[in-house]
Amino acid sequence: MSCSHISELEQAPFGVLRLPRTIVVGVEQRLAISQLASEFGRSVLICTDRRLAASQELHALVRDLGNMQMDVEVFGETEAELPTPGITACVEGLRSRQIDVVIGFGGGSCMDMAKVVSILLTHGGHPRDYYGEFAVPGPVKPVIAVPTTAGTGSEATAIAVVSDPDLGMKMGISSPHIIPQAAVCDPSLTYTCPPSLTAATGADAFVHLVESLTAIPRVPSPTLVHERVFVGRNALANSIALDGIRLVGSSLLTAYKDPENAGARGEMMLAALYGGIALSNAGTAAAHAIQYPVGALTHTAHGVGVGLLLPYVVRFNFAAIQPQLAQIAEALGENIHGLDPREAALAGVRAIDGILHGIEIPSTLAELGVAEGDLARIAELSMNSKRLIDNNPVQLDLNAIKSIVRAAFVGDHSING
Repeated sequence: MSCSHISELEQAPFGVLRLPRTIVVGVEQRLAISQLASEFGRSVLICTDRRLAASQELHALVRDLGNMQMDVEVFGETEAELPTPGITACVEGLRSRQIDVVIGFGGGSCMDMAKVVSILLTHGGHPRDYYGEFAVPGPVKPVIAVPTTAGTGSEATAIAVVSDPDLGMKMGISSPHIIPQAAVCDPSLTYTCPPSLTAATGADAFVHLVESLTAIPRVPSPTLVHERVFVGRNALANSIALDGIRLVGSSLLTAYKDPENAGARGEMMLAALYGGIALSNAGTAAAHAIQYPVGALTHTAHGVGVGLLLPYVVRFNFAAIQPQLAQIAEALGENIHGLDPREAALAGVRAIDGILHGIEIPSTLAELGVAEGDLARIAELSMNSKRLIDNNPVQLDLNAIKSIVRAAFVGDHSING
């Protein structure tokens, strides 16, 4: 390939967009689930958690499915952070059952539960057999994802994250085969979320959008889409991420302070969906890599951890992502007209800070209970998330991670570059 041809590849628009086959968004659209499920067969498994299993919304869904002459099994023991023993217990309890479609009803853990269960029902084995990228050998039983929070975006992603007690850490299963066949995003399911959960899930969605927009750009070789599930910053994911950031800017603080505001809840449901689409194609980076060991150590919510870390990560990456930070500033309503590139980028950093401060995300790792003696171990464990480390726009080694972790511990908001 000639050098001129390589240059053309690098400059021409390149994008990747893997999506659910059907996406339905809107108030009361959960009433469409039974019809969607009936398209895949007559036997359905619903994966949810104990609280939602007792909810009126879940009981109504079971009734609607029954009215479609479907045989319904409910697994209501999905646990937060999705430990693998709970997954295997669910599958073992279904050995004598034929399941045609799996519904994940709940937050990210419930939707990821549905994805992993669909893998094991189709291909057998243990969750560990599918860790990493492209380890799922083929299509799985269809999944319908129904989020009840506006945050994880799992309804649209090619990844399921589990907690492996044998390894003592979270692991990801990444494959286009596990993207749900249908995503049904009904914001009315989020109306009862308390402010703390709205903040944590909203921060998660925001970080997905920002890290996807600022991920490493890769040379778009013809084999890239087959080599990586998450291909880095690209034209298709960028436009979706920016739209999602605009929605966060216009709605997250309102949803946090006024939980009954239907307009804000609807916009945040859409923003979370956009975050899932963006991360599923571009991928996230250092904030997520560092949060995994922080969350395991402090038992704090994923969204709180990534939200806390994002300001420090964008400052570390600042020199490499100035154009994207300027776009973020504009998307969040900042007037950057007439500013030089660096000042426009700094406006983006301040706008990111403002969103997270407004929803009262803690500002230092010390506030989460991290001790100074924990910092080196956190940095070392962060390096295990190679997919996320490799997706960062600035190359990361152990010393670089240590510098981010140290800054997040002491509250050092210095700009790198």
